[in-house]
Amino acid sequence: MNARALRYASLLALLGLSVTTAAALYLQGMGVAPRALGPYVGQRSAGHNPLVSGIGSWLQERLLSLDRRRPGPYAMPSFSVGAMAMPPSQASDQACWRTPGCRRLRKFAGSPADVRASMQAAQPGDVITLLPGTYRFGAVLAALAAGTEQAPITVRAERHGSVVVQFDTVEGFAVSGPWWRFENLIVRGACAIDARCEHAFHVAGDAHHFVAVNNTISDFNAHFKINGSGGRFPDHGLIDHNTLANSAPRKTAGPVTPIDLVGASGWTIRANYIADFIKAQGDRVSYGAFAKGAGAGTIVERNVVLCEQRLQGQPGQRVGLSFGGGGTGKPYCRDRRCITEQDHGVIRDNLVAACSDAGIYINSAADTQIIHNTLLDTGGIDVRFPESGADVVGNLVDGTIRARNGARVRALDNLDTPIAYLYAGYHPVRRLFENVRELNLRWKAAPPRRAITAAAVDMCGKLRPVWASYGAFENFADCVR
Repeated sequence: MNARALRYASLLALLGLSVTTAAALYLQGMGVAPRALGPYVGQRSAGHNPLVSGIGSWLQERLLSLDRRRPGPYAMPSFSVGAMAMPPSQASDQACWRTPGCRRLRKFAGSPADVRASMQAAQPGDVITLLPGTYRFGAVLAALAAGTEQAPITVRAERHGSVVVQFDTVEGFAVSGPWWRFENLIVRGACAIDARCEHAFHVAGDAHHFVAVNNTISDFNAHFKINGSGGRFPDHGLIDHNTLANSAPRKTAGPVTPIDLVGASGWTIRANYIADFIKAQGDRVSYGAFAKGAGAGTIVERNVVLCEQRLQGQPGQRVGLSFGGGGTGKPYCRDRRCITEQDHGVIRDNLVAACSDAGIYINSAADTQIIHNTLLDTGGIDVRFPESGADVVGNLVDGTIRARNGARVRALDNLDTPIAYLYAGYHPVRRLFENVRELNLRWKAAPPRRAITAAAVDMCGKLRPVWASYGAFENFADCVR
């Protein structure tokens, strides 16, 4: 090639690089990541002539590969969250059966009829222990009686894995009485049509101080559905150390959200493993957990959310954690208005990964705290609408932190990734870890650190040092069993 040709080739290459860089910076300004642009290009080009659709398909795959890297399921380490991760001494430390005054109220159930009769006749302090086996129900199990703080009503297995409860019904446990506790159960949806298995637990109305600990729940559209009824709301619930997943995409146009909380206040969602919540029909938008409907004071901490752990390559948008979700119809709001979807909520010390959309999404939620989360292979943190205000502190984000549509974000000392980097296939946050795809999240070198002023624990339950690492955990080895 002669000198003139080399000059022209160089100029063309520089022009192409300039155009590419300008396009990446423009898309960064618009807040459009490759994982969002790719499906849009593929959808818009589909149905055209073979050349156009072929180019669109190629561009979609290329953009997704830049942002999400190679396809395939994520590994699943044995996390110190989810069912079976909680030591037995903690699993029932507040249950009534451990106190002398309640031990005499312990009851055993060895058949579906026994379970139903025991729940119907339940009194404060009853501990209904299911004997080992499989229990199948074709109609709802109602929890109507009222327990008390000193004498809750407990439904449990002696040991996790010994009892399987199968439901072929729209709702499994329908809880409307206060102070009920469920622990150590395996609960499975067994419906031939996905829309018939809506909720494993429907907690509504006066069912305040509901507790679910150390359960494994699968194959429902909403493993926990929480909402008001008759002007009353089931406040102050706890969902702790549960495993929530589905074995296949849910063939429904209705909501798919393992923890679907509407209008209730004061809930804690802690140390759960949430995965594979794929909505295969309708708008194909699903969430791992959300709190909305004008409630307040929800704490979401120390959870592992893998939007697509085994079920990958499906169309649609998966969001990890959210305050506000997709919004709430006014009749279902606590204040009948939903001026804000959630107030004073906290999302802290969570690992969120493998999401086709945002890892954390805030929609019309005021005074939100987003603290020390690790987000990998997600669309980052997205705060939206003028009603939203969020303090975003100490997070490690493989993606971007952005405010849009008038939202207010105070981002203090986070490590995130500019969108322009993603169009170059550059992921500096992922490079901090040994192998993100295998979920080997041990640090390659000394982790980046920041000063904290108050005592805090990380995702693994370990006390953080004064110079704490960014993100959800100090030492990932403490987070696996």
